[in-house]
Amino acid sequence: MVREQELRGWRLVALLCLTQVLGMLSNAAFPALIPVLQPLWGLNNTEAGWVSGVYYAGYTAAVPVLVTLTDREDARSIYLLSCLLGVVSALGFAFFAEGLWSAMAFRFFGGISLAGTYMVGLKLLSDRLPEEGRARSVAIYTAHFGIGASLSVFAAGETAALAGWSAAFVVGAAGSLVSLLLVAVFVRPLPRRAGAAPPPGAVFDFRPVLRNRTALAYTLGYAAHIWELFGFRTWLVAFLVFVFAQQPALAAGGWSPTQVATLVLLLGLPASILGNEVASAFGRRRVISLFMLGSGSIALVLGFIAGAPLWLLMAILVVYGCLIMADSGALTAGAVIAAMPERRGATMALHALLGFGAGFLSPLAFGVVLDLGGGVQQGQAWGFAFALLGLGVFTGPLILALLARRAGA
Repeated sequence: MVREQELRGWRLVALLCLTQVLGMLSNAAFPALIPVLQPLWGLNNTEAGWVSGVYYAGYTAAVPVLVTLTDREDARSIYLLSCLLGVVSALGFAFFAEGLWSAMAFRFFGGISLAGTYMVGLKLLSDRLPEEGRARSVAIYTAHFGIGASLSVFAAGETAALAGWSAAFVVGAAGSLVSLLLVAVFVRPLPRRAGAAPPPGAVFDFRPVLRNRTALAYTLGYAAHIWELFGFRTWLVAFLVFVFAQQPALAAGGWSPTQVATLVLLLGLPASILGNEVASAFGRRRVISLFMLGSGSIALVLGFIAGAPLWLLMAILVVYGCLIMADSGALTAGAVIAAMPERRGATMALHALLGFGAGFLSPLAFGVVLDLGGGVQQGQAWGFAFALLGLGVFTGPLILALLARRAGA
């Protein structure tokens, strides 16, 4: 009986990881196509940062409501409606986006869809799993966010090369539709548990969550992590276009910027899962801090070495991509484990709100620094922009040390 329950749990984990990846096929489509859409629509780097960042603004606006509601309602229904919105927003971008404002509008609604699938999907999963093994399942699930983002870059680049940029968003819409159908068919509704949820008037009361210093430390650390991660993901393809111009041998080898970016980002899956295992074995706060210090240190120099020997630059990019993702699952698992069971939805909502709020600001700030530094053709502009990511993630270890120490963690 126990063995059968474990198998059901792992099947659910596998299913939701698959639907997460499919539902995210439009996630990085715009960042991957910045080199195509920026000249087509006459966008400067700041405006491109707005279009990228507003996606996470939509996420940030919706996630406190959608995820907190899962403390009272089954997350499945919210997940299904959000998948439907993902279909509509991706098709809208494909057929109606024609410049800054229309692109921002459709990306904003795409971000709302992500809010109702990624973190709501995590709540859907955690509600259906036993306490034992939950941290490992959470780490595996959150690692697949990186897989989804990576495959989104690859699918956008390859599809746009074959059929034009709008086709990349049609593929994204198809992924959200398949996710909707899979969850509707294979995930059963969860029976309401009497007395398990907070009173109606207390659903959106975040004060108990803020008083949980251990969970709050991981949440604020997650915001520092997302600041670096989303800035890196958004501008990676554009940076590689610049690198290709400095390194003709890379282009001569038959690689495209989106293919190299996909490879770098895909390595985040094992890094995130392994990072959580190491954090569980050797102290979560200590290990996360070491990962952040390592990735932040690389960020301080990365943009300045675009002309370095090709083998060295690629090795640094791979190490950097792994270090960025190594603390992702550990941070989210830490917050989920530290959360009070009846406030898990509200804790995850705050976790996502602050994290993806940083994810909204980071691509925009990166674009502003690029413009101030002279544009995407200037190595020093890339240097300062990446250094901004590093300075942001350096706040993570400080936050973890201060708040976790107060909580006695």
